[in-house]
Amino acid sequence: MTATAFGARHGGSRQLAGTGTLLRFALRRDRVMIPVWVAVNALMILSMPNTLENLYATPADRAKLVQDTATNASFRALIGPVFGDSIGALTAWRVGVYAGALAAVVSMLLVVRHTRDEEESGRQELVASGMVGRRASLTAALLTAVVANAVLALLVTAGLAGQGATGALALGLGLAGVGMVFATLAAIVAQFTESARLARGLTAGLLGAAFVLRAAGDSASDDGSSALTWASPLGWLENLRPFASERWWVLPLFAGAALVQGVVAYELAGRRDVGMSFLPTRPGPALGRLGTAGALAWRLQRGSVLGWSIGFFLAGVIYGGLTDGVADLVGDNDNAREIFERMGGQAGLTDAFLASMVGMLGLIAALYVVASVLRLHGEETSMRAEPILANAVGRLRWAAGHLVIAFAGSALIMLLAGLGFAVGYGKEIGPILGACLVQLPAVWVVGGLAVLLYGLLPRAAMAAWAVAGAILLIGWVGPALDVPQAVLDLSPFGHLPKLPGGGMEWGPGPVLTLLALATTLVTAGLAGLRHRDMTT
Repeated sequence: MTATAFGARHGGSRQLAGTGTLLRFALRRDRVMIPVWVAVNALMILSMPNTLENLYATPADRAKLVQDTATNASFRALIGPVFGDSIGALTAWRVGVYAGALAAVVSMLLVVRHTRDEEESGRQELVASGMVGRRASLTAALLTAVVANAVLALLVTAGLAGQGATGALALGLGLAGVGMVFATLAAIVAQFTESARLARGLTAGLLGAAFVLRAAGDSASDDGSSALTWASPLGWLENLRPFASERWWVLPLFAGAALVQGVVAYELAGRRDVGMSFLPTRPGPALGRLGTAGALAWRLQRGSVLGWSIGFFLAGVIYGGLTDGVADLVGDNDNAREIFERMGGQAGLTDAFLASMVGMLGLIAALYVVASVLRLHGEETSMRAEPILANAVGRLRWAAGHLVIAFAGSALIMLLAGLGFAVGYGKEIGPILGACLVQLPAVWVVGGLAVLLYGLLPRAAMAAWAVAGAILLIGWVGPALDVPQAVLDLSPFGHLPKLPGGGMEWGPGPVLTLLALATTLVTAGLAGLRHRDMTT
């Protein structure tokens, strides 16, 4: 179907009236979120060449890495196969899959936020009452994702051009392609559910399935040729082979998938009323388990807790299974050993690897606690909190239900990660569990900052994502770049003991200090919530 025929069939430009205005409004709303997360992704990628040059300075070192990776199915499942021994090819191998997944997450969040979120809150109905086309909101949401992915592609292409212009362009376009495939997929999912929360959960589940398919395919094949790998857009990205005889014919797969899914989303959007969906939410009971504010909070967030719990347990199993092979992969590479020790401490390579992987999961757990805390903001702005607070439910009692799930849920997922490590590694169950749980004070500080922003400055509550992104960037990229300790200390995770293998001091040490700081932040945030006006 040509663009002209499609436009004629759906009322031409009338269907898109107001798209430009809505796009500018969306970009203004996301003026913090998009730059922060694009910067996090770009810096993660652009920092890698310097790291790899320090780790593998000679062609012989890089050739050995390629050989060791090709024979290690676990590392292929985790990162993917490597197709060349140049710095550019190793960069695409080391961060490509994860950068693509992050681009997909940001794209999905943007599309759901500007489609289903707007309808669920009732704002879309007000917008639609003006001179706005039926498909303008969906178009603006997809164009917002286009802008975010285009900026990422430009930064990656320009930043890696020194490693090879064609390879840099291929990687940049591949990352943007992954982002747009999942953006249009989120646009379809948003048509089937009345809940933005469920839409985000379903799209996250689809991304997880894509990662699992790629991992299963890569573990079975060392050249990305498995049918399971080709069934995943993340597998397309690695098979594009940036910096390693690029396969330009893979790019049309991204364009074709995004185009087909976009057409499907447009068709579905034109066949339903605003605020409705093809799969209406089943009404739940008003009594029994939903008789309290805490029970309602659990009902709203239990799907998210379940998804994060499964993901952290499986991540622990995978990382635990890699532990025994890390010594062989690092070998006598002093630079690689030094990076692991900067991330995980000085207590030996195995303990340093475990500590660094646990620290990475702690950083990701901070994203969970921010998302869970900001559910309060979503409930308030969508007006669902108002009828609850109009009854005999105080603000603190209402907020407490969500905060218990946020903070206790982070403890649960870290505990399950520790159990996963124990299953995958099969040794040192107690120390590994302790290492996972010791991340919680730092996770809770990030959660406390989210509570503080929501309670005192509700209009700036989404800035909690910027804080979490900055902390994630410091934790992931800082040790590899050997940044000054003063920069690492800006993150609460930089003050935690490196367990297992490191020393643990309670007393008035950093762990208790972080717990006290988290408590203070939460208390201040709740005090602000209690005394401010609710959002109207």
